[in-house]
Amino acid sequence: MSQQYQIPGTPRVTSPSPTPSEASETSGSYFAPITRSAAKRTTSPSAIAEEQDTDSDLEKRARTRSRSPKSALKQRRPSGLKAVPSRSGLPTISSSRSEKQKTDALAPKGESNGHLSPASAASYYWREFSRSPSPLGLIPIHRHWRSFVHRHEIPRKALHLSIGFFTLHLYARGVQPAAIHPWLLGALIPIASVDLLRHRVPSFNRFYVRVLGAMMRESEVNDKYNGVIWYMLGAWAALRFFPKDVGAMSVLLLSWCDTAASTFGRLYGRYTPRLRRGKSLAGSAAAAVVGVAAAGLFYGVMVPRYWGFEDDFMFKGTLSLPEAVKQGLGLTGEGQGTIGGWLALGVISIWSGLVASASEVVDLFGWDDNLTIPVLSGIGLWGFLKVFG
Repeated sequence: MSQQYQIPGTPRVTSPSPTPSEASETSGSYFAPITRSAAKRTTSPSAIAEEQDTDSDLEKRARTRSRSPKSALKQRRPSGLKAVPSRSGLPTISSSRSEKQKTDALAPKGESNGHLSPASAASYYWREFSRSPSPLGLIPIHRHWRSFVHRHEIPRKALHLSIGFFTLHLYARGVQPAAIHPWLLGALIPIASVDLLRHRVPSFNRFYVRVLGAMMRESEVNDKYNGVIWYMLGAWAALRFFPKDVGAMSVLLLSWCDTAASTFGRLYGRYTPRLRRGKSLAGSAAAAVVGVAAAGLFYGVMVPRYWGFEDDFMFKGTLSLPEAVKQGLGLTGEGQGTIGGWLALGVISIWSGLVASASEVVDLFGWDDNLTIPVLSGIGLWGFLKVFG
């Protein structure tokens, strides 16, 4: 009977590391002090968890030589290289650049593939950093003078500002608009032809960018025409189709207000509301203030000092209400409904600032602002003086 119901012996199991119960039992016992190096040597390594179900036969044979986990193997593998099975069945290392390009091409629009592409960099960071829609690197001088040329566009703005002072210089010498706009058109034709040629000949485009890169934006290298073309076209249109004082004021607003809007918009635009893409309240306010100052300088200083209010001027120092409005308000006396002197100068100056700010913000069919600012400013001044002049 004793042999028939004999209880088998308890099997003996050897564990490579202490179980949680053993660790809890020994936690309350006393151990002598040991050094950190000795503690590191006595600490048993954590158990390696391997997923036998997901490994292929090839990986099982390869992993018998090493006990390192998969994550460590993946971290040791050089970046840009990928293990792919060869014809013989053994894994080989090959470049994954072509596969990355295929993945980028097949990735759905709007989803990230884990890599920073030039398009994504251009549409976010560089839009905030500058008005260039492409990353820094298309124009060599922009890489060497990142703050002076690329970010703040000092050479380009200096040329922009100088046109206004040159306009005042020509006015002080008595040069008439009829003698200026033919020269502008004569210079515009070869400049536009050269710019059109560089977009057709890549080698000539590289030479053009190397010589005149300081005056260009990176968006003008391959995608757009040079802003000088639109600048000259806008100045020509203002001097050709508007009266003398309106044409001169349109060029001054283009030269000074656009530069002020660009400068203060980049410095303080992030702290003010955004009016539209690339335009902020700070830039528009700066354009308005500079427009008021430009009109005050031209009508209040230059005109009285040199030639006075000429016959071909629309603003002759006074502003008055239309006759229909005067009769409706009962202002039939002489001088009623009319202002002059500093009050009229203040009104025309404030209106010039508002016109400059509005023309700088308005997006007219996506045209360049070097063309729209003088044209819209001239229309605004001409219409205002046509009614109240």
